[in-house]
Amino acid sequence: MALHGRDVVLVDAARSPFGRARPDGIYAHTRADDLAVAVVRDLLRRNPGLPVDRIGEVAFAATTQSGDQGLTLGRTVGLLAGLPQEVPGYAVDRMCAGAMTAVTQVAASIKIGTIDAALAGGVEHMGRHPLGAEADPNPRFMTERIVDSDALVMGATAENLHDRYPELTKERADAYGVASQAKYAAALEAGHIGPELVPIGVPDPERGWGLATADEPPRPGTTVAGVADLPTPFRAGGRVTAATSSPLTDGATAALLVAADVASELGLAARMRLVSYAFTGVAPELMGIGPVPATRRALELAGLGIEDIGLIEINEAFAVQVLAFLDAFGIADDDPRVNPYGGAIAVGHPLAASGVRLMAQLARAFEHNPGVRYGITTMCVGLGQGGTVIWENLHHTEEQSR
Repeated sequence: MALHGRDVVLVDAARSPFGRARPDGIYAHTRADDLAVAVVRDLLRRNPGLPVDRIGEVAFAATTQSGDQGLTLGRTVGLLAGLPQEVPGYAVDRMCAGAMTAVTQVAASIKIGTIDAALAGGVEHMGRHPLGAEADPNPRFMTERIVDSDALVMGATAENLHDRYPELTKERADAYGVASQAKYAAALEAGHIGPELVPIGVPDPERGWGLATADEPPRPGTTVAGVADLPTPFRAGGRVTAATSSPLTDGATAALLVAADVASELGLAARMRLVSYAFTGVAPELMGIGPVPATRRALELAGLGIEDIGLIEINEAFAVQVLAFLDAFGIADDDPRVNPYGGAIAVGHPLAASGVRLMAQLARAFEHNPGVRYGITTMCVGLGQGGTVIWENLHHTEEQSR
């Protein structure tokens, strides 16, 4: 069942460098909304062929919508970025898939013709807004056993995946986490990481202003031997460690989505076409399995099989969650299609922002792999969901297909 309506294309995607969410992190003294505004402004600067009055919507996501991440982010970020006051905006919350949902929601509006172009993204300042801070879960969740108590602790859900699937061993997870760091370092050296980064001015009360130009979380040189004996913070004697988890991260992302005919009219260079998408629910205590049914549904909607997918950008909330996805589709742990430039274990996971980071990396990988026609961005989502978007490579050439 194909999606009908106008074709929707991703013209561009950008992000801030990602910072470690801690008191001495690069964004310790930077507002979350200012991060988002800086990325949106640079995205507009990069695409001067788009008249700002053609933007029909600004959708921005955050998982913790309070303080400098509250007040209807899409609207406030648009105004602060200098968009005309006639451009509306709204906020999105689907936890880790916030930016992914923002993209699919504006894409749906573009597809049916209510708008021609939109900005969609996400921001998370986890140093200022830790996951779950100020939340007040309804006691019925526990008293009526609507969800398992582990559902509210993402690391515990990762441990549960290890329990449910014994073949997902700690040794495999350690090796995968180390490989993510190595792939990111190699991509950085080759220039595959960087073109999408927006330099961010950062204040410091003691040192004055500086400029953030590089990701802070990566740990190059990580080895399997070096991570083998790390603590397991989510369970005594467990298997999930800092080396197999995405670090707490601050950062912002934004994407420009346009109707294909409008992009052609304006002379905007489209990078990839949205083919289909799906969000699905799973048992909250097994949150990490979410990408599996979401991908199956998205493939079904697109009339494709996993064998048609030449590149996979999967969010590495935890290594075990990626391994569960790979096993479900019969994909090897070291398959070169998967996160060729590394993933969130290395670069970080600023929750609601990460979906567009995946899209930016897929678009970059498409450019370097014109023989690949289809790719996916997929992620698990807190409280038991999964999201997948299938994209077509607009750099694809049959002559180089493989």
